[in-house]
Amino acid sequence: MRCKQSLVTRSHVANAAMALIVVFGLTSLVSQAQTFTVLHSFSGEGDGANPLAGLSMDQAGNFYGTASLGGRGYGTVYELERHGSSWTLDPLYQFRGIPDGFFPEARVIIAADGTLYGTTFYGGATRGGCVQGGPVQCGTVFHLTPPPTTVCNTVVCSWTETQLYNFNPAGAVFWPNFGDLVFDRAGNLDGVAFTGGHSDNGGVYQLTPSNGDWTETEFRFPTGGNNAQPVGGVILDSAGNLYGTTYGKPAGENYGTVYELMPSGSGWTLSTLYTFQNGSDGGSPRADLIMDSVGNLYGTASVGASGVGGTVWELSPSGGSWNFNVIYSFPGSTFGPFSPVLMDAAGNLYGTTLAGGVFQQGSVFKLTHINGAWTYTSLHDFTGGSDGRSPYGHLIFDASGNLYGTAGWGGSTGNGVVWEITP
Repeated sequence: MRCKQSLVTRSHVANAAMALIVVFGLTSLVSQAQTFTVLHSFSGEGDGANPLAGLSMDQAGNFYGTASLGGRGYGTVYELERHGSSWTLDPLYQFRGIPDGFFPEARVIIAADGTLYGTTFYGGATRGGCVQGGPVQCGTVFHLTPPPTTVCNTVVCSWTETQLYNFNPAGAVFWPNFGDLVFDRAGNLDGVAFTGGHSDNGGVYQLTPSNGDWTETEFRFPTGGNNAQPVGGVILDSAGNLYGTTYGKPAGENYGTVYELMPSGSGWTLSTLYTFQNGSDGGSPRADLIMDSVGNLYGTASVGASGVGGTVWELSPSGGSWNFNVIYSFPGSTFGPFSPVLMDAAGNLYGTTLAGGVFQQGSVFKLTHINGAWTYTSLHDFTGGSDGRSPYGHLIFDASGNLYGTAGWGGSTGNGVVWEITP
């Protein structure tokens, strides 16, 4: 049994309640075939605020996630626990800033023993150099373990945080952001850091466990070329190769890449699989990739294409090279998909846009694959009211095929929501 922390929610004034009635009315107009439900609306207090990351699910069907702010003001890690048809949010850890981390943007991942691993974009040990004119805020990799039930006899009981690594700006990569961590077969943790290294291009880091400690090695994207500043994390294939995207440096007309890192001796060999042109292909990918059973890669581009709103695309291996194909181009939203796509058993894709949809507050969509073609369906258009707005994070299915995600803002107090869509 996990220890619980009770929450105090804010009261709402009468005009806010009226706004919720209007929003629910609008929501029913744009969600016809599915049922959209807010499972938790963040208060900005002990539970957190601005859940930019998506959710991870344990074997019991409970969810774990991060809120980038709230708690003590530096973000939280939470559990959303299922109780029949209802849900209870339990804050597991509240970050304290410089000592232990600040602003978690990525999901936590669940290890085989039920403990959690994640990153914070800022915070960590004081080294200097990451934020001009301020204290060190280079980011951390952390590990959370639950307290023994024998010593936790109150309702307020935090998990224990251990910092596995504090990023160092002295020539190294730093600022891990939205990308997932991933365990390889050897038990190493792989992730990406947005900047630092050669020409502030960022890179991929690996943490190797050794005698109760962790050793960091990294691949820094080289000066020159188009590989620069990864936002999305890496994924692994069966051979141990890593795949990811770089955001690029749009001010220099560098709109990102899809890359592969192959193990080579004690290091990695870089291959660029595709370079975005910010044309019909899109540009500035920000999300993790997914790979299907035959090795095709699927991803999103946040901007570009004919409608300016970004793309969903496929990259297929063919005779030692890769073929790029746009699956869908989004019309005219300021920001398109910032999150990865999710594939169901039938090969259909699901995703979100940050500022698309009828109300330009973000959307949840499905791309159905029929006879070699893709058909777009809107599952929910966010209104920016009680249903939330601006979904950033990963989507996830439960065993019944229900779809879950987060929205970074909106909700009853404007601090974001966790939501469910049932078919």
